[in-house]
Amino acid sequence: MLWTQWGMPRAGVPPVVLLHGGSGSWMHWLRCIAPLVESGREVWAPDLPGCGGSDLPAGARDADDLVEPLHAGLQELLAGAPCDLVGFSFGALTGALLEAAHPGTARCLVLVGAPGLGVPAEHLPLRAWRHLPDPQAQDAVHRHNLAVLMLSDTTAVDETALQLHAWNVAHDRLQRRRLSSTDALARALAAVACPVSVIYGEMDALYAGRVASLEAVFRATGCDLRRFAVIPGAGHWVAYERPQAFLQALETAWGSAPPK
Repeated sequence: MLWTQWGMPRAGVPPVVLLHGGSGSWMHWLRCIAPLVESGREVWAPDLPGCGGSDLPAGARDADDLVEPLHAGLQELLAGAPCDLVGFSFGALTGALLEAAHPGTARCLVLVGAPGLGVPAEHLPLRAWRHLPDPQAQDAVHRHNLAVLMLSDTTAVDETALQLHAWNVAHDRLQRRRLSSTDALARALAAVACPVSVIYGEMDALYAGRVASLEAVFRATGCDLRRFAVIPGAGHWVAYERPQAFLQALETAWGSAPPK
């Protein structure tokens, strides 16, 4: 399992652990890492098993199969110290399953663009690309898919986003995930005791026009929901499209995390 680390540990300040989205890698957080380090945080961002540079565990098919390798890595690297755990999309589901199975892993849990709530997501016209022999044709499909699912503004589909996405999806070996379309996150949150904060982009394509209504779904789980933030002008990949607003929401979430 590949882990990437930036910054130095600080006494009394939990490390930040960033879990990327589906068909992703640590690079989903590219625009957030330097500001977090500059703010004095130690940052760890793994490639989840079966994604990016990390091996696929034998028999692993979905987020629930990644919990134990992820927990083992955190135990080895952080010596059991709690972290501020931030998960994006598929990583949000994985992070909640991790904290439910191993309470105390996280000081607080921040869920970004989270699926798995038992709320039907929009059917999006994503296109296949693996059958295309021409790299330019593949890039055209990648641009389309980024605009349909990940980013709300087509001008945000820049060359960096395209290159990251193309590399990430080519290295995804967890291609038959299904838990995100169930209520697996909602059920996991019922067993999560640490403070929880939620961040969505206002224009998240998965829940077009329904993002604000999701707050009630999170509260119905019984989790210790401290913050529900909606970032204007952002789509699903909010940390890339609106990094400054996202980081402000993250700091606010952490500020609300100490136990009541």
